[in-house]
Amino acid sequence: MHILVTNDDGPPSPESSPYVHCLVQHLEKAGHAVSVCLPHTQRSWIGKAHMIGQTLKPLYFRPGADVHGDDSEGTTRHRPSPTGDVEEWVLIDGTPASCVQIGLYHFFQNKGPIDLVVSGPNYGRNTTSVFALSSGTLGAALEAAVCRKKSIALSFAFFTRNHDPVIIEAACRHSVRVIEALYKQWPTDGSADLYSVNVPLVDGVEEHRTMWTDMLQNYWGDGSTCFEEVDGESGDAAEEEARIREGPGGEAGNKEGPDDSKTGHAHKHFKWAPRLTDVFVSVDESEPGNDGRTVREGNTSITPMKASFAHGDGAFSRKEFELLVNRSCSYQECRSPTRSGAGVMSAQDVAIRRKEGGKGAGRIRAIVAYDDPYVQPLIVSALKSLVPEEKLDLVTELPSDESFSVSGILPTPDSKVLQIMPYESIDFEFAASQPRSCLINSYMIRKALIRKHYLSATVDQWVAKKPASPLRRHVKRSEAFEVDYAEFLDDALVEAFDLRESMDRNAGAEAGERDWWILKPGMSDRGQGIRLFSTMEELQGIFDGWEEERPDSDEEEDGEQGQAAGGKPGEENGDYITTSHLRHFVAQPYIHPPLLLDADPRKFHIRTYVLATGSLTIHVYKPMLALFAAKPYLAPWAHSASDIDAFLTNTCLQQPASSVTTDSVRRFWSLPLPASTLDAIFAQICAVTGEAFEAAARAMPVHFQTLPNAFEVFGLDFMVDAAGTAWLLEVNAFPDFKQTGGDLREIVEGFWRGIVREGVMPFFGVGQGHAEGDGDMVKAKEIDLGRR
Repeated sequence: MHILVTNDDGPPSPESSPYVHCLVQHLEKAGHAVSVCLPHTQRSWIGKAHMIGQTLKPLYFRPGADVHGDDSEGTTRHRPSPTGDVEEWVLIDGTPASCVQIGLYHFFQNKGPIDLVVSGPNYGRNTTSVFALSSGTLGAALEAAVCRKKSIALSFAFFTRNHDPVIIEAACRHSVRVIEALYKQWPTDGSADLYSVNVPLVDGVEEHRTMWTDMLQNYWGDGSTCFEEVDGESGDAAEEEARIREGPGGEAGNKEGPDDSKTGHAHKHFKWAPRLTDVFVSVDESEPGNDGRTVREGNTSITPMKASFAHGDGAFSRKEFELLVNRSCSYQECRSPTRSGAGVMSAQDVAIRRKEGGKGAGRIRAIVAYDDPYVQPLIVSALKSLVPEEKLDLVTELPSDESFSVSGILPTPDSKVLQIMPYESIDFEFAASQPRSCLINSYMIRKALIRKHYLSATVDQWVAKKPASPLRRHVKRSEAFEVDYAEFLDDALVEAFDLRESMDRNAGAEAGERDWWILKPGMSDRGQGIRLFSTMEELQGIFDGWEEERPDSDEEEDGEQGQAAGGKPGEENGDYITTSHLRHFVAQPYIHPPLLLDADPRKFHIRTYVLATGSLTIHVYKPMLALFAAKPYLAPWAHSASDIDAFLTNTCLQQPASSVTTDSVRRFWSLPLPASTLDAIFAQICAVTGEAFEAAARAMPVHFQTLPNAFEVFGLDFMVDAAGTAWLLEVNAFPDFKQTGGDLREIVEGFWRGIVREGVMPFFGVGQGHAEGDGDMVKAKEIDLGRR
């Protein structure tokens, strides 16, 4: 591979450019042809600039024999070697971006085409937007990218002024491995033009993790100036860069700013002296996953980038911008809503419109293949009723084979496209490559909420950080454990201290005086495998029963794939748990007594539909459902363990979904309860829902990852106790809407209209007026995770 190396720190120097010679040597040792074109002096903080009106002149640099230390600077000549038998680098009296242009097109042709441009290693990190936007290192890589060359900006983040040659050598070896891996895996879909790689100069960096990261969006602090007042001339550029990076407030400094005690009106000069403390504070306060945080933790960060300015998100995106400016009116008159009539533009008003493309430009290609005959027509109806006909192209049938791809049905890769499909069918890769034009109906990773044992860990971590969180008062603390075989149950409960202590107390107590627990398989759904117990003997009996129904061999298990323990072959419904779910479990204190209606003593839970959009806004759909058990409620000790109809409210276990009636599924707001009680329950549900999603996003970012171009629908289940407290039971992705039944179908239909209004139309910039049901989507939480 022919690699062009450039930087913004200039030729080798122990003060300001101590890494480039070492990297070049390691690239050559790896078998690559390396050409070097650098600025002739320090050019940091210059970005992707070119100097107009200046004739650029080259110098020819011969590296010294020493790579590290004071004798590493080499020699410079005004003419190249006539024989070409010595190693010579080209130095240009211009910017890093100019060095890329000249290196690509005016030197080194004898070595063949250049395959990759590496800019760096920079003297100091280029993490976060404050550094990156001014970086000459990234500027050079961006210049290569707009020249259609693969490019990597490489920066070394140091934490001490002692630049240990052993650590530098290890960082260069690691950098070569990263460079080679990125080149081999370079995306062919145009999703990345360049990469920003930050390698920490820490001991053992080759064994540390290398992470894909976002770039932290940060800003200078309020009132911060990037210039320092001085009385005379400043030092040369190399000395100043070393002072900024290593001095007070720099990467290896004490993060204290300069002394700004000067006063008066003396004649002053101004020297570049950015306050890097602002950057470090923003990194300290940020969430994991960004480049600054990753490098601070001693890991290497890789940030994919496009050679473009990012577009701002928001309500103004892709909409008409109107300048209601009358040249003859005063400022106050122009602000007045009565000018030229309320909301009426005069002839002198100006409208600036986004230029439209050709035929079909601006249309949304909506791929709706939800694979559920109950929901599919409701989604299509919602889109047709709210999105203007001239803006919508519907695709509702997809080929049955695996030849389908989203890009294959679009006129251009950046065409507007909406995917509403089952999770397994969503083209996440295409969505990642087109974050501003492709909207999908699911986040990729969200098990921090939808897996019961992960939800338990999410709540525990969040409550530990925020003791006043409503999750402490509205989620029963769970004991999560793993068990593969019933004989190991006792070992699995070694760390379940509260559960074991409770069962020990219960062993000698009457049934009515015990603390009862509910057992839930961590990955089951539709009410499968839920049991009640109070003692170790009862819990052991549950697992022994499942053990007896487990297949005797792998062949038998394969042959009965999909058959459930405790069920019959061919049965789709029943109180059972599939053998693949017999691993993760949670045990929670049983909610007794529940809230019961005077006229109907059956237990019920509340199904709440929730919309999560972007990164991350939470809407709770106000029309909720109450799902009732099949039999009147009995205390847990008053019925047999196998009689689940008295306490299990999951309607799919009662009868086929097609025959669900209003007897088992009712409107929450029509329940015969005082209006104040209903309002109080709804307020609790909104608060807990918003808090649960924030807890997942902030406390469990590895297991709950949002996307700016995604929305997702969830079904949350709540149980209300006799005191009126709403308790979160579980969170379901892709909820089973057909449990609602035919009589209450309009509730689901209204929810999907709300999804289109709040989750789809704003993303595509489709205007909307007031519509029926606007107030049903209640915003419970808006979280800024910094993901755009």
